[in-house]
Amino acid sequence: MAKVQMGPGTFIYPMPTLLVGANVDGKPNFMTVAWGNIANAEPPMATVAIRSSRHTHIGIEQNRTFSINIPSADLLKEADYCGIASGAGVNKVQACHFTVFYGKLGTAPMIEQCPINLECRVMHSLELGSHTLYVGRIDEVHASSDCFTDGRLDLDKVKPLVFLQEPLRQYHAVGQFQGKAFSIGLEIKGQEPSG
Repeated sequence: MAKVQMGPGTFIYPMPTLLVGANVDGKPNFMTVAWGNIANAEPPMATVAIRSSRHTHIGIEQNRTFSINIPSADLLKEADYCGIASGAGVNKVQACHFTVFYGKLGTAPMIEQCPINLECRVMHSLELGSHTLYVGRIDEVHASSDCFTDGRLDLDKVKPLVFLQEPLRQYHAVGQFQGKAFSIGLEIKGQEPSG
């Protein structure tokens, strides 16, 4: 199969759709972020990359805490709105009718309507150029009780969104089950070519 060279770019495809929360001057604000992921297991940590010009950046710097909220497909309009409106000019909590709650950290606002919420304390920040990369220790995870099946989170009930960047600029729901992790690959085991 022929490959097309696209030049340097941010093409991890797709990316998560996350709502990052921070208190800015004591008021909760949320912004949509696609550049975020898990970074460490012990202790659990996550990263988000945020432009220094963003209103949420101010709140993270003020409190050294943030939240990562995973919106369901039911919050598609709200997730998009939080990426196109600035908290410097509008109250996104009111516009989106979010119910905000706080956990252990006290300064990392979370959205009740999102099925999964992570409270993060900034452990490291790195100025990279266009963005600040925040590494946050996950102090607590909150999950909506209606998103469980047999005591485990159920992807079909969480209904997370992924983001496809340029040129499509689209959100998609996570697709169909394809195979069991740490299991389906065992079908190759024993068939490896020798040495």
